[in-house]
Amino acid sequence: MSPVVVIGAGLGGLAAAVRLAAAGRDVTIVEANEVPGGCCGTATLGEYRFDTGPSVLTMPEVLADVFAAAGQDMESMLPLRRLDPYYRLRYHDGSHLDVVAGEEAMTERVRALSGAAEAARYRRFRARLGELFDIEWPAFIDRDMTRLRDLAQPRVLARLAALGGFRSMDALVRSHLTDHRLIKAHTFQALYVGLPPRQALGIYAVIAHMDTVGGVFFPRDGGMHAIPVALAALAEKAGARIRYGVRAVKVEAGSSGVSGVRLDTGERLAAGNVVVACDLSRAHTGLLPKGAGDWRLRRPRYSPSCLVMHFGLDRRLAGQAHHTLHFGRQWEATFDALRAGRPQPDPNLLVTYPESDTGAAPSGHATLTVLEPTANLRGGADWERLTPKLEDRLFGRLADLGYGDLSAAPRLTIDPPAWARLGHSAGTPFALDHRFAQTAWFRPAGAARRVPGLHFAGMYTAPGVGVPPVLISGRLAAERVLETPR
Repeated sequence: MSPVVVIGAGLGGLAAAVRLAAAGRDVTIVEANEVPGGCCGTATLGEYRFDTGPSVLTMPEVLADVFAAAGQDMESMLPLRRLDPYYRLRYHDGSHLDVVAGEEAMTERVRALSGAAEAARYRRFRARLGELFDIEWPAFIDRDMTRLRDLAQPRVLARLAALGGFRSMDALVRSHLTDHRLIKAHTFQALYVGLPPRQALGIYAVIAHMDTVGGVFFPRDGGMHAIPVALAALAEKAGARIRYGVRAVKVEAGSSGVSGVRLDTGERLAAGNVVVACDLSRAHTGLLPKGAGDWRLRRPRYSPSCLVMHFGLDRRLAGQAHHTLHFGRQWEATFDALRAGRPQPDPNLLVTYPESDTGAAPSGHATLTVLEPTANLRGGADWERLTPKLEDRLFGRLADLGYGDLSAAPRLTIDPPAWARLGHSAGTPFALDHRFAQTAWFRPAGAARRVPGLHFAGMYTAPGVGVPPVLISGRLAAERVLETPR
């Protein structure tokens, strides 16, 4: 069998490489950075260490399946713990809701917040989310959408329509729940797919099922960056080679398909298959060979971006949840502002306090990360002027929320221009949004139709954004390689 080159040691590339190496293929991973991770990155500031990528891990069985493919038990290499609560949701009226494990326990929380009638509605809605998930997972999320016929499943589509999957996410949730606080608790996930709840399809309500029902997890040591570190060790254990600090500059192909990859060192790696697992928009500007273009990327629609502030604290926070979502007063206006490319008037904030990651800060200290959704670089804002204003506003908002004055704390800010410098098109770490025209088969294909042996993995391809979907994209890429030996 001819060698395989995987470009990018992010979660998608590593998931593909593990499976290919475990199947006996000769695999080389090329990573421009000095560490694995890609979007699931890490940064340090003095004695503080921060996760610079996703903070939410759901569906851990998808991750465990990668380890199992190489004959390893995840618990021995990457032990996880389930967060309790999964989220703490704080509302502007002073009320809050802890999202916890178990239907009975969660229903009781809803009853205490919203009353018995709403609790009964919540229980029925929870069952509806389960139905949607059971249909969507095998039909669309865990399935290769490279071919159009994979989308054509009349019975499945009819069932999804009957369950409200093709209504807006907002309309679907409102048809079951009446308390605005519960509606927000089950529609804020639309931001994960880059759309306001009124525009996102109801099928994406399954994201609420994944985290509010399935649970949110976190590595016991090393933060979220421990995931790619463990996967890289797993890939090497399975026989893959990882070249760090080396950039792929050109995928070469001839009349019969992929033939090799040129590196910025001047070297050429021979390859019969290449898996491109990096920013796909940027890959189309020079990395890919002639004929590898995808019509789906001719007019890409990108997700909003975010301003992230990482703080080093000289104290611990008593009673602080791992994830706290602070909802602003102006719900609809926040989404309207994002669509228009303006700062949100009263943003919703995700605060992450990884207290259990004791190695991230000195003894008695802690880290705190605050994420505010923002427009991406396509919005045309003057970020040199806007970023300091948003930082100052965040200091005031955090002080009002009880976090104290953080203006003098060690901090690291990542704004849309910084995301662009890190390699993310349009200055967003969330890739393309998930409007219907960029979902399933309509998302960039997992294989180049005119260049045999050229495959893609990562959040630009189906199933899309998020840790489980990206891991699945890696598995699908590996399966295509193994099914069509070159």
